Amino acid sequence: MTQIIRTSAELRDRVAAWKRSGMLVGVVPTMGALHDGHMSLVREARKQSDRVIVTIFVNPMQFNNASDLDKYPRDEAHDLAMLEAEGVDVLFAPGVDEVYPDGFATKVSVSGISEPLEGAFRPGHFDGVATVVSKLFGMTQAGRAFFGEKDWQQLQVVRRLVEDLNIPIRIIGCPTIRETDGLAMSSRNVRLSEAERAQAPALHRIMTAAAEQIRAGAPIGSALEQAKSEILAAGFHDIEYLEVRSVEGLRPMETFSEPGRMLVAAYLGDVRLIDNIAV
Repeated sequence: MTQIIRTSAELRDRVAAWKRSGMLVGVVPTMGALHDGHMSLVREARKQSDRVIVTIFVNPMQFNNASDLDKYPRDEAHDLAMLEAEGVDVLFAPGVDEVYPDGFATKVSVSGISEPLEGAFRPGHFDGVATVVSKLFGMTQAGRAFFGEKDWQQLQVVRRLVEDLNIPIRIIGCPTIRETDGLAMSSRNVRLSEAERAQAPALHRIMTAAAEQIRAGAPIGSALEQAKSEILAAGFHDIEYLEVRSVEGLRPMETFSEPGRMLVAAYLGDVRLIDNIAV
């Protein structure tokens, strides 16, 4: 049975006991509203760890919009049932006061890689991510942490953070899990209307076609412009970005000269969807 722990002191005692027995601890940081994408991370953590902690904390520091924070889905009972079915050892579900107690005054900021794309449209978002991830690594004392590649830029920010601050944890990136029609699994998908849900898979389909064009020699700029037009025609609006960036360092790519990643953020109704694929 999965144990629920809400304080870092209790979690520290539990992890210390595991480590005294020579066990490797894995952690899967989440904001809850768990789905099969999260469970794929849990399963990988089970393969690579002796004990697995899943954290659930809806981090107010990484939301730019208060209403987005309020609307974020929360269902701890459902999440716990999913974790118990996967044999997770501990659900760490701290309250806001446990993570950010009175007097909390530290912010972790990763420059450079955090600034374009999500960073440009969600100012302060990655400061919130870097700060809470640093806290969770310290609280869990895990040896490995598992993140989905769907949030590609976040994964790169966390890797940079760990390397720069010499945090003794190995970051494992896991492939994006998709619905059968190609839509990347996301906690936000439940907010799509029935009509929007039918339109949503076009995003991945159009990106895949654009990536194939680029690999076949089409100029990146023209392929992206065509893709943008098709995305808008499919019912999306307000494409915040659709870019090809280098895998290493997320540098802008104008020519296909090294491994790249195509990344997008666009609205379907009032739901902001992000995705990325290899180029």
